[in-house]
Amino acid sequence: MNKNNSDSIAIGICLGVAFGLIFDNISLGLAIGVGIGALGIFDSKKKKDKE
Repeated sequence: MNKNNSDSIAIGICLGVAFGLIFDNISLGLAIGVGIGALGIFDSKKKKDKE
């Protein structure tokens, strides 16, 4: 399994920090952001491969 999630994890961490600042819990926001990024929800390479 060769999967490159660097872009997806970076976007997830950014969103996690933003939500962490809004809800006054940065550590939970980071954990959620890394989880979302590791899942690959924001993976732009999947969209390119389908075309």
